[in-house]
This record gives sequence, C-alpha cells and structure tokens, in this order.
Amino acid sequence: MTTPRPPLRRPLPVSTADIARIQSEGRRRAVAQAQRAPFYKGKLDHVDSARLDDPAEWARLPILDKDQLRALTDAQFYSDFCLPAKDISEFWRSGGSTGRPLFYPRNREDMRHAMTGFGRLYDCLGLPPGTRIHCSFPLGIHPVGQMLARAAQTWDLAVNWAGAGTTTPSALQLELIDRLGAQAWMGMSSYGLHLANLADAQGIDLAAKSVRSILCSAEPLSDAKREKLERAWGATVRDTFGMTEAGMMGCEDRDGPGLGFRVWTDLYHVEVLDQTTLAPVPNGQVGVLVVTPLFTNNVTPFLRWNSGDLVTLTPPQPDTRNPFSVFPLVKHAHRTVGFFKVRGVNLNHAEFEDFVFANAAINDFKAEALAADGNDVFKVSIEVKRGADAGAVAATLKNSVKQRFELTPEVELLPTGTLAREFEAAIKAPRFVDRR
Repeated sequence: MTTPRPPLRRPLPVSTADIARIQSEGRRRAVAQAQRAPFYKGKLDHVDSARLDDPAEWARLPILDKDQLRALTDAQFYSDFCLPAKDISEFWRSGGSTGRPLFYPRNREDMRHAMTGFGRLYDCLGLPPGTRIHCSFPLGIHPVGQMLARAAQTWDLAVNWAGAGTTTPSALQLELIDRLGAQAWMGMSSYGLHLANLADAQGIDLAAKSVRSILCSAEPLSDAKREKLERAWGATVRDTFGMTEAGMMGCEDRDGPGLGFRVWTDLYHVEVLDQTTLAPVPNGQVGVLVVTPLFTNNVTPFLRWNSGDLVTLTPPQPDTRNPFSVFPLVKHAHRTVGFFKVRGVNLNHAEFEDFVFANAAINDFKAEALAADGNDVFKVSIEVKRGADAGAVAATLKNSVKQRFELTPEVELLPTGTLAREFEAAIKAPRFVDRR
C-alpha cells in the first residue's frame, strides 16, 4: 500500500524575481496543458510558446469566458475541455448565480497545490498553531467550506466543522462558539450578520466572547458590512478572494483591509484588461480580471479565464516587515447589477445595504418591492438593537431613505429575532425580495 503524498505547503516567494521565474515556467506549462485539450485544437497554433514572457505574445492567446463553457454539453466539457485523469479526488462546483453549473474535476496534484492557496489565509491572518476556529461556511458541493476546514487542520489549527445554518442551527452555533472558546470565526459575511442579530435577540454580547478574528469569503464585503461585523463581534475582519476555476487566490493582510487582496501570483497569473478591448489597463485603473492557474490545471486547463470581476491592480512594493508584500494587490470595484426599480427609481441593492448597515441602531433588515392597488410599494422591515428607541429609528430611516434615494418606504418594525428565524433556512440571507 502506497503512502499518500502530504499536502504541499509551498513556501512564500522571497522576491518579485522569484515570482517572475515561477510565472515564466508556469505560463509555458499552462499553454502546454491547454494544447492537450481538444477544445483548444487550432486555437493556439499561432502562438510561439518560447516567447510567452513577452506580454505581446501572451496577449495573442485567446480569452476564455463563461459563455464558451456554457455552450458545451456536460459530455463535451468532460471529453473536449478536461484532460484525461485517473486520480480524480473531487469535483468543485462552478460559481455564479446564472446558468447551469459545471463541476470541475480536481486530481491529487491539483489538491496539493490548492491546499497552499487556502492555507496561506491563516498565515496571512497571523493565526498561530492551535487557534480554535468555528467554520460556518456551507459544507456542500461548493469547495470553500470544506477546503478551508481541511486547510486549517493541515496548518495545525483546531476547527469545528459547523457548516451553515442549514447544517447546524444558528442558535446551536452560538452555543458552540461560546462552549468551545472559538478564537476565530469564518463564514459568509451575511451569515455573520445573521448570527450577530440572533445573538442580540438572545441577549448575548458577542463582542465580549472569545472570537477576535473573522475570515469572510464567497460574497462581496462592503465597508458598512465590515464595520457592522467588527462592532457586533468585537473582532478584526479580513476578506478573501478565490474562484472555483482556479482556487483560493488571496487575502487581505495586516497592512489593512482598504488596500485589497494580496494575490498569490506564484500560483496564479493575473491580468486586468479593458472590458471592451481586452487590452491591458494601466495600474490602478478598473478592468476585468483574467486569470491563468499555474498549478491547479492538471485536469481543467483554464487559460486566460475572464472571471467577470471588475478590479484594480497595484504592483507589489516589498517590505521586509511584511512577507506578503511581495504579492500585488487586487481590489474589487464592488460594482453590481442588483437593483429594484420602484416607481421609476433604480435602487441599487449593495448601496442600500451599506446605507442601512451604517446605522448602528439597526440590527438587520429586509427590503421588498410589492404591488398594492396597482402601485409599486417599497417596504423595509427592520429589527432594532436592544435598548434603542424603535419608533425614532423607524422615523429617521424613513426620512433618510427619502432624502438619499428619493423614494419613501413603508417601514415595519419587527420583533427581535423575526428575521433570524426567517433567514435561518437560507445559506445567504435573502434581504432583497421582489414580490410584484
């Protein structure tokens, strides 16, 4: 019986020159992998693989996007795009909320390198061995929860695999966080707010408990959400960034959350391109993120994958006080198409969420677009922090929404705990609902 290979813990590169060498080798390998796939037949013949370090030559490679993969049947995806492999370890569900998801095969070599990407988050957060982590990420077909829990064990941390509220009831999660003395919590930011709201409903002061570090992923984290999480939990919040086509790609480091994610460019080649022309944009300007995995491409040879993320890129400025400063910073532009159109007013979901969560007196909310007597109605249901003047909070919200968004809402006060119970069955809290 052969002994399983241990997960690879690739050391941090020590310089940008070190990364450049790894990138050069990795780009050639990425193209060679793609050349083996029937999907790429005839699409790479014009590229000189010996000159891939030249940006102009690299730019001749075709861009791959979601629409191209969606055009394939399952059978075509596995026979034409994926490479043959007899050592598949698991399948990762593709991200996104539209279209039929694909399931990407990952073999043992993919998993060894992917483990480095996930495990580095803990180093970036500065969590010492033995730290107790409560994992509230969903433990289903999307890989983030299971990979982070396994990486925590590989990095000699103690992890409670609680899963989301659909797996372990939220009231029990709060109890376990307290009983087991969790020092770090990780999960989707919306669920972290949900737990905080439930704790307040139960008279629990989360900020006085043991959690001092929070790690979020899988959904946008705005400044307002971050500040609300930090107030409620009394903890430092750090966001992470990854995609199932590649792996966990980066994390906010101790230099501060406002700067962006340190992206592991010794594992992934990243480009920021103009949305229309697909030409490189200057550093610091918004463009679409294009990613080429350098090591997690043993079965799925993604090459110049257009992720659809709008970001800015800042080159690294190495600092001996921060070993992660060798990596560049990628920052989300936080653009979204989610909105209601109520009585002719476009109400951006993300903007409205930030606006409400900036009010420390409001624990949680739900916004609904309704139809009543032939008219559109915008209804906001809120729960108010214990001890606050609920009537005054509701009146202030109604006036401020009218002034800010030129739309007068109906404001309903809910008993503490109502939204916690309603959101309990959802992996992501459904705060915006169009009922028309």
